[in-house]
Amino acid sequence: MELQSHYFDTAPGIRLHAKVCGPADAPTLLFVHGFPEFWFTWRRQLAEFSRDYRCVAVDLRGFNLSSQPLEVEAYKAKLLINDLRAVIEALASPVHAVVAHDWGGAVSWGLAAQHPESMKKFAVINSPHAITFAKSLATDPAQIEASQYMNWLRKPGCEAALAADDFQRLFAMLDAMPEDERAEYRANWQRGLTGGCNYYRVSPLHPDTPETPGRAIAVAAALKPEQFHVTVPTQIIWGTGDRALRPSLLDGIEAFVPDLRLHKIDGAGHWVAREHTGEVNAVLRRFLTE
Repeated sequence: MELQSHYFDTAPGIRLHAKVCGPADAPTLLFVHGFPEFWFTWRRQLAEFSRDYRCVAVDLRGFNLSSQPLEVEAYKAKLLINDLRAVIEALASPVHAVVAHDWGGAVSWGLAAQHPESMKKFAVINSPHAITFAKSLATDPAQIEASQYMNWLRKPGCEAALAADDFQRLFAMLDAMPEDERAEYRANWQRGLTGGCNYYRVSPLHPDTPETPGRAIAVAAALKPEQFHVTVPTQIIWGTGDRALRPSLLDGIEAFVPDLRLHKIDGAGHWVAREHTGEVNAVLRRFLTE
């Protein structure tokens, strides 16, 4: 697998970095990572799918070698969605599939709902649909408790705490990995953490705080389900042991995603694509070749 760096100018002052591999004339897969990761999290998928797809693993705005504006407002959902639209247009829209995880999934859910013409298929891994997530943050005590970390990441200065002791908190979040992989993640985080934290700061989806009781209920009530309806064929892969995102977030998802396939991996955690590579790749390949 030969990886090449490529850059996409997606907005004034914004340039996204990506790693590209696979045959230039093959159908394109766009891989979109989450927090606190970068393109490197998809390396096992790139090795598998670059045999017969053109694979593009992007660094989202705010991460690694992509532009990292410091302003919180630079990470509004519409701007992140437009970044992906610009990448896909440069790749020759539509791509065969978008494959996304965590915050990459959150952005890609919006892209799939608002711009279904940009992709033929959508695969999302442990990333909740906005409507079910908003409802759970308003009414599900277990999910509210599991999501308290979001409020911590919204606080000023949390970047320093994340970087302390050689990024101890971030490495603990990602679970065990060999030293060569740790070095890759360390280099990524040394380039900046504010952009990643700003995803949490700008998002309206987070639990109530003592200063804002009832806010989550109001946010959930204000969302318009028709704006989050996804019509493209969709594959959800979900590790049921995710400590931050409970399986109950899948309850009722069929109402918003009528062309849905759901594959659960019992007991798998949040980093399921890295820790259960074989099963995840098999499910993706089956979906991509349907």
